[in-house]
Amino acid sequence: MASENSSLENLVRKSKKAILLGIGGGGDIVGTIPTAGLLRLFAIECLLGGLPWERSVFDPIPGPRTFNEIKNLRLLNDTVWFANKDTVTTTGVRFAETEIAEIYGKEVLLVDITKGVEGVTGGLRKALKELGADLLVGIDVGGDSIAFGNEKGLASPLADSIMTAALSELSEEFNTLLGIFGYGSDGELTPEELENSFSVIAKEGGLLGAWGITPEILRQLEMVVSKVPTEASRIPVECARGERGQTAIRRGTRKVYLSTTSTLTFYLSPRVLFEKVSKPARLVFGSKSLDEANEALHSIGLFTELDLEREKFKKTHPIR
Repeated sequence: MASENSSLENLVRKSKKAILLGIGGGGDIVGTIPTAGLLRLFAIECLLGGLPWERSVFDPIPGPRTFNEIKNLRLLNDTVWFANKDTVTTTGVRFAETEIAEIYGKEVLLVDITKGVEGVTGGLRKALKELGADLLVGIDVGGDSIAFGNEKGLASPLADSIMTAALSELSEEFNTLLGIFGYGSDGELTPEELENSFSVIAKEGGLLGAWGITPEILRQLEMVVSKVPTEASRIPVECARGERGQTAIRRGTRKVYLSTTSTLTFYLSPRVLFEKVSKPARLVFGSKSLDEANEALHSIGLFTELDLEREKFKKTHPIR
């Protein structure tokens, strides 16, 4: 069992193989690259991955794709699959994970969240054992995963809450970390809201360390974001180049404050985050499907990324 008093150094020193997952879908897998750079300094083998859920501007079909909606996959278990440079949806959409697989010439993982927290937990438990991995790291780009659940700008809580709940449960058996990369770069939580959450986490002993973008990692990220369409993961790259001020993403609907803080990845205890901060993660715990998790978030008035995509799809594909 992982100790909740662990520090980043202790977890890294005793690890040999890590699974690094972008937990919010879209370009979150890009956010795993700095952490992979850190772990490789300690000769830790890294396997990157993410969720088969692209933003609606790329894949208009609502929600994450299921196994039967994807071509060129290799099955690891019912929930975790291997993707490669040719992995696409049945409608021809490439995932950010597909691009990463092509860039690095290696297979990456895709995690199915349509079976809810129980499905994700079971699948990742099997994957860690099957792959011989001793460290699981979830990376959220932007920081909305550390929301309490009542923040006005919170717009994509579903995937993050499912993955946070799964990481927390798995921390009973495995060494786990949740990393926040690109402080506020998704424009969902304000700097004050982020600080409120970080303050609680730190007071509870859940802030385990941080790691920044080095010049070498910056070169990698610049190359990757030139090929992988992503807004939130591009912000830290701009900040690492010295950009400051304010910009807009999501077609001008969200403001992002450029800060050197965005170049850091903050590593947190998933258990502390789950128990002390994230009400959305606690609500979806035990869910057996995506819709069950989504309905649980509706109970506190949250309008999720799945709701948004379904609403947009209905407008563009009216029933006749």
